[in-house]
Amino acid sequence: MAAVLLVCTANICRSPMAEAIFKARLGEVFKTVASAGVHADPRGGPVDARAAAALERHKYGLERRWRSRRVDPEQLGQYDLVLAMEAEHVQALRKQAAPEHQARILMLTDFLPEMAGQDIPDPYFGPVAGFDAVIGMIERAATRLLAESREGRLRLR
Repeated sequence: MAAVLLVCTANICRSPMAEAIFKARLGEVFKTVASAGVHADPRGGPVDARAAAALERHKYGLERRWRSRRVDPEQLGQYDLVLAMEAEHVQALRKQAAPEHQARILMLTDFLPEMAGQDIPDPYFGPVAGFDAVIGMIERAATRLLAESREGRLRLR
């Protein structure tokens, strides 16, 4: 089974929400689902309270002991797929990754044709409704990923 890493800026909103959703919906595809941030606090911290509340409203959750973490460039090769929330994240990750691992780093919206090339918006500075909207985007991407896997179109490694 495969491993996926979901990446956002600080690993307190988008990527932890994606981690919870992928664990709930893509267990048959990914044995390992993790998240990290390109600029996460190296000391770690809790998920944003609004993100946690949005996950709860949508019947998802994170482990009680969940803590944010920064992307470790040396661990990028452990993942079959690295999905970033923004084009800027993809660029930063590819600079850090070994050449043979760079093709595994994609944008989450690569699995959302209606949003191809667009970033998943950061809800941190917006209203609570932004968290629910981001969850909807992540759910649609997860559904598409699952379909591609079942149809044999998802190439991992």
